[in-house]
Amino acid sequence: MNKSLPGIAVMAVAVFASGAAVAEGRFRSDAYYGHARVVHVDPITEIVRVDDPREICWTESVTHRSPRRPASATPEIVGGIIGGVVGNQFGSGRGKGVATVAGALLGGSIAHDYKKRRAYGHDVYTEPVERCEIRHDYYEEERVVGYDVQYRYNGRIYHTRMDRDPGPRVRVRVNVAVVE
Repeated sequence: MNKSLPGIAVMAVAVFASGAAVAEGRFRSDAYYGHARVVHVDPITEIVRVDDPREICWTESVTHRSPRRPASATPEIVGGIIGGVVGNQFGSGRGKGVATVAGALLGGSIAHDYKKRRAYGHDVYTEPVERCEIRHDYYEEERVVGYDVQYRYNGRIYHTRMDRDPGPRVRVRVNVAVVE
């Protein structure tokens, strides 16, 4: 027995089925293309809202303040010495040493804060800076969104809607089919 016989049988059934479908006209097309004369065109318009974004730029003067940084540590040292002397006046025994160290630290800290706030101030300078933003302006306009087209083919008038103006002629597809 030939092993390819079942494959041939399947192929024969497929060919028979496709022939029957063509005979019925389901897969066969007797279409051809021609041209028809345009009789009338009406534009179809709509009012649409249009966004018109634009960039607006301007220059601003910006003032900056930055603390001056003194190079000297003298105020903290002097504040620490004075604080240590004042702290040494209090307490007795071991308490005297603790009071001296606490006074020195407190005096140095006070001098540091004073130097930052008052004695040395701030540097102030102004520079131009460009700023920009996008502003949206909206307006309405009438736009053509399609065309109602009348065309004549073989003495009959047909209508369709198209996305573009077709000009004097349109291409048409003509189908021929048997009617019983």
